[in-house]
Amino acid sequence: MQTLIFLLLTFLLVIFSILLYFKTKHQRVKKLDSGECPNCGEKTRTFFDEQTKTMFKNEAITKRVLKNHGCSGVVEFEYRCKHCGLKEVHPQSH
Repeated sequence: MQTLIFLLLTFLLVIFSILLYFKTKHQRVKKLDSGECPNCGEKTRTFFDEQTKTMFKNEAITKRVLKNHGCSGVVEFEYRCKHCGLKEVHPQSH
C-alpha cells in the first residue's frame, strides 16, 4: 500500500513539474516577443523628437528567423538581447 501511494505521489509530482516547465517556457517566449529581456529586464525604449515630430525605438531584443520549415511547419526564431548578450532559439508554429 505504501508503494502504491509513493508511486502516485511521484507521478503527480512529475506531471506538475512538466506543467510548470511548459508554463515558464511559454511566459519566457511571451516576454521575448513583447520586447523585454527575461534575463536582465531591459525593455524597448521609445524616444520622441519634438523638432521633427518623429518617434524612435531602441529595441532591446532582436528577433530573426533561423529556419522556416515550409508553409505548415514550425518556424525557429533566434532572440538576442543587445544589452546582456542573451541568445535563445524558440520554435513557434503558425
